[in-house]
Amino acid sequence: MLKSDFFYDLPQELIAQTPLEPRDTSRLMVVNRTDGQIQHKHFYDIIDCLNPGDLLVLNDTRVLPARLYGVCERGGHEMEFLLLEQKSPDCWEVLVRPGKRAKEGDILIFGGGILTSKVLSVLENGNRLVQFTHDGSFYEILDRIGQMPLPHYITTELKDQERYQTVYAKERGSAAAPTAGLHFTNELLERIKAKGVLVAFVTLHVGVGTFRPVKVDDITDHKMHFEHYLMPDETARLIRAAKSEGRRVIAVGTTSCRTLEAVGQRGEISACEGSTNIFIYPGYHFQVIDGLITNFHLPESTLIMLVSAFCGRENILNAYRVAVEDKYRFFSFGDAMFIR
Repeated sequence: MLKSDFFYDLPQELIAQTPLEPRDTSRLMVVNRTDGQIQHKHFYDIIDCLNPGDLLVLNDTRVLPARLYGVCERGGHEMEFLLLEQKSPDCWEVLVRPGKRAKEGDILIFGGGILTSKVLSVLENGNRLVQFTHDGSFYEILDRIGQMPLPHYITTELKDQERYQTVYAKERGSAAAPTAGLHFTNELLERIKAKGVLVAFVTLHVGVGTFRPVKVDDITDHKMHFEHYLMPDETARLIRAAKSEGRRVIAVGTTSCRTLEAVGQRGEISACEGSTNIFIYPGYHFQVIDGLITNFHLPESTLIMLVSAFCGRENILNAYRVAVEDKYRFFSFGDAMFIR
């Protein structure tokens, strides 16, 4: 299976640069994965696509303002840090630009001195392991001087940083938003619950590897990055009950999907915590999810491979062709798709 099997032409002007207001007014394409039939709706119509007893599983990760701009004491040159993963208290793996300038032992100063870091080592992947020094709460300092790590294809400044968070974001740790969830409002979620739909949460901290392109022609040679996840006991209980009673489990976003399927591969769904690098592409047998709410993804990305696995590659490529023709908005701040 080749990377080029998942290519489609996307005009640049269809890449959404800003989020819509209100959140749930984005468009919604509903795709039947059995026959590929397509319906056009708005996201607030999702309630009509859900049945009493369905279980909606959302990712409650919260994006860190993980992009920091600082000055290196040695030479005075400016550098950009992107926090990737916390290794221990105040010790993080970071992506540095320009990378070659960050040497072991270098001290960097951020926010005029309210935060400093020391480069402990250069890792095999080119990232740096750094130790931060500060007074007070590290996360409060991040909120003050950090910036949202928006994807490279978004070039317009985001005026309200909360618009790159879901309304239910709680657990800090992501380098990117679980963007399918950006369409929900609190009011819509309450209406969904009032209909008898159950709502549960998992946590998967989205890594920067989400945006890394597939560089191999044969996709089976691609290696996924690891991401930390948490399956709470209550969510596991609700999933077991839904599956045993023949009710649908619907994942909100590819991150929720990957969490559910990674846990499903362990056997019976139960509370657990760990890291997963599960790579889902056509031929994969889904064990947990029965429906998927997602955005429109980049050509040749692991995410379009995942939705192709769930819906069928031909169905997805046809749906994307229709979306381009109908001028849907694409990627993180774009429109949504419900595959059922």
